[in-house]
Amino acid sequence: MSTYKPVRLAVRAIIVENSRLLLVNAYAGQKSDLWCAPGGGVDPGASLPDNLKREVFEETGLAIDVGQPCLVNEFHDPKRGFHQVDIYFRCQITDGTLDEDWQDPEQIVNRRRFFSQTDLETIRFKPDSLPAVAFSDSVVYDPLELIVP
Repeated sequence: MSTYKPVRLAVRAIIVENSRLLLVNAYAGQKSDLWCAPGGGVDPGASLPDNLKREVFEETGLAIDVGQPCLVNEFHDPKRGFHQVDIYFRCQITDGTLDEDWQDPEQIVNRRRFFSQTDLETIRFKPDSLPAVAFSDSVVYDPLELIVP
């Protein structure tokens, strides 16, 4: 068994507009075709909603209102000793539109796009429970799953 580093806490946004879910590709240089909800690591001393507003703006250029939590997802990579807990919140866009020219200051997110529930059947995304949460009023705990490369 590998030695695990401290658990990393992250926040993510469930943003659905016109029956489409906003996802980002957060692999610099498009190294992976895996999509996820916008968000990222939590900075200590700031609330979870404030962290989420910052992360979503950095990754998409959108301002949001943060609503209620709707999903807690854990994932890990035993080979690297990595364990992350993501808390997802239902969010609404308050300002901005997706702009093709938007640049993530950290240059990690390289694509952002809205997907219908049917579109999700044609792409890779994580966590697996994303459609069930995004397209319903469900609140879900998604237990520990392996990271996908």
